[in-house]
Amino acid sequence: MPPADFPVSSSLRHAWVFGGSGQIGERVLQRLLAQGCQVTAWSRQARAAQPGLSWRQGDLGSAGAVPEEIDAIFSCGPLDHFARWFEGQPGAPARIVAFGSTSVEVKADSADAGERDVARRLAAAEATLFAGAAARGSAATVLRPTLVYGAGRDATLSAIAAMARQHGFFVLPRCANGLRQPVHVDDLAAAALAVYATPASFQRAYAVGGGEVLGYAEMVARVLRALSPPVRLHRVPTPVFATALRLAHAAGRLRGMSGEALQRMRADLVFDLAPARSDFGYAPRAFAPDARELGLAPA
Repeated sequence: MPPADFPVSSSLRHAWVFGGSGQIGERVLQRLLAQGCQVTAWSRQARAAQPGLSWRQGDLGSAGAVPEEIDAIFSCGPLDHFARWFEGQPGAPARIVAFGSTSVEVKADSADAGERDVARRLAAAEATLFAGAAARGSAATVLRPTLVYGAGRDATLSAIAAMARQHGFFVLPRCANGLRQPVHVDDLAAAALAVYATPASFQRAYAVGGGEVLGYAEMVARVLRALSPPVRLHRVPTPVFATALRLAHAAGRLRGMSGEALQRMRADLVFDLAPARSDFGYAPRAFAPDARELGLAPA
């Protein structure tokens, strides 16, 4: 925990935001600006400034030292990169709010070495961040989202929507019944600002999933019903799906769908939101996406 005299203030005057052009970061920026906060954000491509918001072109390596007038840093990009940068900083603002991932738990025991490495790097990044914040007399909070949607830029639900619209149907194996908690980007942005001045959240990590738990197939069915016209979902025997997946891989397609991903479709990936609800009033919405939230304009 941070020291007893840690400054707790609801006044957020000037914040740095890394990953501000990402799907979560852009919503964090919107909320900060709506509260009258001055924001400095980074992006690899040049972006136009607007009232209250200045963009700097570059990455973490070009950010330099944190000025004393900065009240908080919000990290909405890769946690391991941010933790390495933060470790080398001589000082830090009062508050650090960073996004990680529930992959730190989900992929820790994966049969895939690459996925185990992702979990290891996330766990190490969290430990580095908390240790660095404590050593500097500041406080960090890590938010671990589940399956993100809402900006039309995610790699899962929006990809499913695009593929379904292209082909006019979507296919899932019958084993795809694992439970999920898809979470809207706006709810994640709200959580980031809620923890800023909430002492109970200092030096803690939270799972931040959606407000509804539903089976994988039902989640996909709701995505398909959001399209116009709606797209039909077909369930096929798992061996048939696995064979089709192998053929697709041989043809250089669907590389993002691994055997481990197929296995996870049947696994329950549900996380306890009670700590987030209790500590900072986390209240995410139920899963009811529309076409725009899935990256598609209505047909």
